[in-house]
Amino acid sequence: MEFTRLLPLTRLGSEPSRRHVVADDAERAALARRLDLVSLDRLEADIELMREHGGTILLSGAFEAEFVQECVATLEPVAGSVSERFQLRYGPPAAEDDVPSGDDDPAFEPLLADTIDIGEAVAQEFSLALPPFPRAPDAAIEQGAAEEPGVGPFAPLAGLRRGEPR
Repeated sequence: MEFTRLLPLTRLGSEPSRRHVVADDAERAALARRLDLVSLDRLEADIELMREHGGTILLSGAFEAEFVQECVATLEPVAGSVSERFQLRYGPPAAEDDVPSGDDDPAFEPLLADTIDIGEAVAQEFSLALPPFPRAPDAAIEQGAAEEPGVGPFAPLAGLRRGEPR
C-alpha cells in the first residue's frame, strides 16, 4: 500500500477519534504511479472514527489534493485539485447484512483485522474523485471524419440495413 496509516481498533474508545494525515513525498510519488498521474503534489485529510451500536465503526473524512494528469486529447499536463467529503462504515463481515445500504448510506467495508487503514481509505476515495477524462483548456477533438456519412468502421453495415447488396 502506498499510503498506509493503520489505526489499531484498541485505540478507539467511546469518544470520536480524530486524525490529520498528510502523504509525504515518497507516498505521493507511489500514489501517482498507482493512479497514472503525472504528479501528486498534495494529499491531506482529516478523519474522524466513531464506534456505533452493533459493533460497526463510522469513518467520516474530508480530503484535499492537488495533482497533474495527462490530457486525454493532447497528452499535455493538466493541473487539477479536488476537495471531497466521504463516509465509510467498517464492521465484521457478518454485520454487512444488518447495516442500511441505501444510496445515502456509507459504503460498508468488512473488518478483517484489528486495524483500519485510514490512509488507504483516503487513497481509494481520492481515486474515485479524479476526473476520468482530463482535458487541457485548449484541447479539441477533430470531428470531421465522424460527421461524414458513409465513413467509419460501421459504414459497410449501413448498406445491409437498407437491403443493398454487398
